Amino acid sequence: MKLLHPESGVALRKIQVEDRERLVVLANNPKVANNLRDDFPHPYTIEDADQFIMHAQAASPTLRFCIEKDGLYVGNIGIHPQEDIYLRNAEIGYFIGEGHWGQGIASQAAKMIVDYGFQQLDYHRIFAGVFSYNIASKKVLENAGFEYEGASIEAVYKNGEFFDELRFAIINPNH
Repeated sequence: MKLLHPESGVALRKIQVEDRERLVVLANNPKVANNLRDDFPHPYTIEDADQFIMHAQAASPTLRFCIEKDGLYVGNIGIHPQEDIYLRNAEIGYFIGEGHWGQGIASQAAKMIVDYGFQQLDYHRIFAGVFSYNIASKKVLENAGFEYEGASIEAVYKNGEFFDELRFAIINPNH
């Protein structure tokens, strides 16, 4: 499966075993890990990549994608279904390798995963939480059409400190 935005050169595709070394190069960076939940390992090893790839490939429909820019694997994005009364909601998470920051790639990838979530998976609402210090991720979501919903005060405990979590969401216009 591959989702393509020809004008931007950004594509989302299913992750493959052959991506394992590149995934480690992209993910094994404290600046990347610092902006993600603690279940994202750091250091990021080949075993971590293998486990992630196995889990991603087992999902049907595809929920986790490689982000490519002009054919080069530069990051990951996923859409995570919610449960119970939140059944028609999904959360997105993403990262871009540091060498590719500031190029609009994450915003384009976020738009593409939202379209996929609304059109293919029929979600009503897609949301994301951002650590208050992660201004770049806030801009990614705003550029992708997400609306700021509010902050959960000191809800995040990261690297020994408390931070606010900023919540953003987008509603399916076809519902």
